[in-house]
Amino acid sequence: MVKRTFLLVAMAMSMTVVNAQDNPYIVKTKGVKSAPKSVTEQAPAAEDDEPQDFMGKNFRFYSMCDWNEGMRFMVIPEKYDLLVNTFCDAVTGKEVSSATLRHFIMAYKGHEEMPNGRHHVNFFCETNNKSYYFEIPSGTFDSYCYGKLGVPTLAYLGDVDKARDLLMGQYLLTRTQQYRVDTDYDSDGYQEVTMPKNKVVKVVNIGVGTRSFPVKIIVEDEDGRQFFQNVAMSKTNSGLRDSEFDMDNAKFLFGGSFEFTGAEMAVSNNINDYLNKTVHTKMATAMSSKGAGKVRDVKVPRFTGFIIDEIRPVKNKDYFTLTLRETESRRIYYKDVTFNQSTAAASGNKDDYFGVLFGMGEGQDLATTMETRAAIREGRVIPGMTKEEVKLAVGEPVSVITGSGGLTEWLYNRSNGVTLVVQFDSEGLVKKAGGRALKWSTGGSKQTVSPTKGSFGVKPGDSMLFPD
Repeated sequence: MVKRTFLLVAMAMSMTVVNAQDNPYIVKTKGVKSAPKSVTEQAPAAEDDEPQDFMGKNFRFYSMCDWNEGMRFMVIPEKYDLLVNTFCDAVTGKEVSSATLRHFIMAYKGHEEMPNGRHHVNFFCETNNKSYYFEIPSGTFDSYCYGKLGVPTLAYLGDVDKARDLLMGQYLLTRTQQYRVDTDYDSDGYQEVTMPKNKVVKVVNIGVGTRSFPVKIIVEDEDGRQFFQNVAMSKTNSGLRDSEFDMDNAKFLFGGSFEFTGAEMAVSNNINDYLNKTVHTKMATAMSSKGAGKVRDVKVPRFTGFIIDEIRPVKNKDYFTLTLRETESRRIYYKDVTFNQSTAAASGNKDDYFGVLFGMGEGQDLATTMETRAAIREGRVIPGMTKEEVKLAVGEPVSVITGSGGLTEWLYNRSNGVTLVVQFDSEGLVKKAGGRALKWSTGGSKQTVSPTKGSFGVKPGDSMLFPD
């Protein structure tokens, strides 16, 4: 019996091939056997659309209680639906295989209570001009329509039509790395492909996806490669609650896979330059970090290495939120920065500028030891450090003393009144570092220092330079 059932299903699916090839809602990435013809030329989205309000403005969720007559759906049966029939013929009352109705378009025609007390949800099939109904399993229409179940197999075409009107020809940024390409025009076969985040792509076709994720958006990159994502827009009749779109399903929301470019196009080069690159903090800074389900502010030490996983624009600002993955712990952090130095200066926070806060790579000295790295994070100077590592540990010196024998000292003021003196040898490596009291005198454009006991060979009267 089971073999016979699957045989009938296979035969029914084969009968829908011709219908699918003539159906404008069935779209495929290029490279498969044939390409569907578009019905009408799609209108581009209005230039003043606001991306941050795009979903709320254009894609309303309709519970079954709010369905209006004429709302259109397509039958997209899943594996379970091929064995358990959804619809009955309104004339004969007999069940109809979902496989034979695959890709047929149904228009909602209201609901009614039957003499036997059962409730029917009625449809007119635009594909074969027949009427069908879905019988509610139990209870009344009013008790059923508020739930998430809806009518099995039906993908809401209102979202597809709206998405076509608004998105065809638009340029978007990819927001995830997981997409798909079709493997066969006459079936739903696909393979997963990995694409870079924040890549500029163009919407080249939109059709029907699945019941849960009805809008199939096909995009093309600058190299002519096409790939797609099935996404939920309004979630009408999706069979899923909002909470079920978290985690792995997040990419099946429009915002989980795509982002508008709009005004952000001007900085797309910055995005491409820095995304997935390794950087390090050149100074201690505050970041946000998510842990135990909560986001909290933490102090990140200088010389902490990160990989930039994501760059997202901040609404109404010339700022971007970086998603940073620490290279050692793999922990995720968030930091708002600007790639415009004048913006940072105008805000009074020059450290917000990406180039001030971050350096490329793990640090300029690739041979940094774990001991040196730990000292840098703690703000200490130890023998053997390079000048770059000293700057990472304690910042720029207040003054520089050039002494005899090629010795150089960097001086740092401390809040306790003691001056930190860092002495470098002739090769530019730290020889000694320690705190001591100094006597200062001013003479014209130069100042002199009289070292006290404990100095490292810098003689009284040696010149002292103040870095710009």
